[in-house]
Amino acid sequence: MLREWELGDEKYLKSFLGDDRVMYAYEGAFSDERIVSWLEWNIESYKKNGYGLWAIELKDDGKVIGECGLTDQVVEGEIYKEIGYHLIFDEWHKGYAVEAARAVKEYAFNELKVREVVSTVRNNNIASMNVAIRNGMTADRIFNKFYKGIDMPHFLFKVKK
Repeated sequence: MLREWELGDEKYLKSFLGDDRVMYAYEGAFSDERIVSWLEWNIESYKKNGYGLWAIELKDDGKVIGECGLTDQVVEGEIYKEIGYHLIFDEWHKGYAVEAARAVKEYAFNELKVREVVSTVRNNNIASMNVAIRNGMTADRIFNKFYKGIDMPHFLFKVKK
């Protein structure tokens, strides 16, 4: 299940954004301050856009295992609706990211009437590439993001409705 992040959810975000194993494509875990700003950024996106990254909760017990949702992503001067996702390390390779990403894609197409969605994936993040592919996306091109003083090659995965 997907739900909006709320103030007080920092501990859940820290379980994956604060984990070097999960955040290796970002060159390491987020600080506590960065996690708070990430939460605030999402809450502001809900108000401004009606979407953002949402908490992923297990249906059985409500355990928060990650996030998935839509954000506006600028790639080489063009704005895209991006499906993004992060999961706690112990829940990788169980299909949760694919299930959530597919639901977000359907939401974008059917509710927001978006004609195309993308996922941007760093070139060393094979697991996220596989999620994008299993979500029906194909690699469109490679581009560079400059982050933490590093040029980071990324693939732009796309799928049209």
